[in-house]
Amino acid sequence: MIKLIASDMDGTLLDEHSEVPAETFGLIRELREAGVHFAASSGRRLDTLHEFFAPVVDQMDFVASNGAQVVVSGELIDREVFSHIGLRRLKETVDRFGCLHIALFDRTQSFLLDDEDRFEREIDKDLLAAVRVYDVPAPEVNILKTSVFCDTPEYTMDMAYVLQRELGDRFVFAPSGSRWIDVMQVGVSKATGIRQIMEYLGVESDEVMAFGDAMNDYEILRMVGHPVAMGNGRYAVKQIAERVIGKNTEQAVQAEMRRVLEEARAQA
Repeated sequence: MIKLIASDMDGTLLDEHSEVPAETFGLIRELREAGVHFAASSGRRLDTLHEFFAPVVDQMDFVASNGAQVVVSGELIDREVFSHIGLRRLKETVDRFGCLHIALFDRTQSFLLDDEDRFEREIDKDLLAAVRVYDVPAPEVNILKTSVFCDTPEYTMDMAYVLQRELGDRFVFAPSGSRWIDVMQVGVSKATGIRQIMEYLGVESDEVMAFGDAMNDYEILRMVGHPVAMGNGRYAVKQIAERVIGKNTEQAVQAEMRRVLEEARAQA
């Protein structure tokens, strides 16, 4: 029986307007009543996810900021902040390449190490409460999320490779969309966040279903017993999935949630 459903947001759970379809909230409530937890797994910050799921925020779990914030049943069970020294090394490396620009995020603000017009908002990079800074914020500022913007899309993959070669001892770099590169601390990812929720709930991998569409979902899909890829997902993600379903614009995840709910009720 499925006891935990983990879903990516953009290109997966959200519709074509980047909104949570209204029926999702009822499904989350009913799944919880049937003994199935639902976890949103995203690069977005926790405060943003709370806004998305306001009607059911106390009835679900969260992996936010690419695994840096993990909440189960309303309790923050983990928060991983970036090392100040590590961020300074990142800045030194990025400064060698004119096409790269750093965005840092704490709990409520975005710190841009370049003029705001050098960045492009894309998917989970909404740059809320953006502040222009000229150096990495002081150590007492808790940076939860870091991303690098590449202003030339055809360079994004090359730059991700370069950054991984230069800083792979501290960070993992994953392209996100056409121009952004997510920066994750070694040992901190959406997958490690889901693993913490599983351990907290006492759930085994064969009791977990996960939905994803992009390469930053790959690790989660490899980890769970029931990996499901979106029809609009990347080729590699589809190849490792147990099943490939419809597109996010067709509310395919919600249809699967409904199916899991029916099965859980039948087994009750």
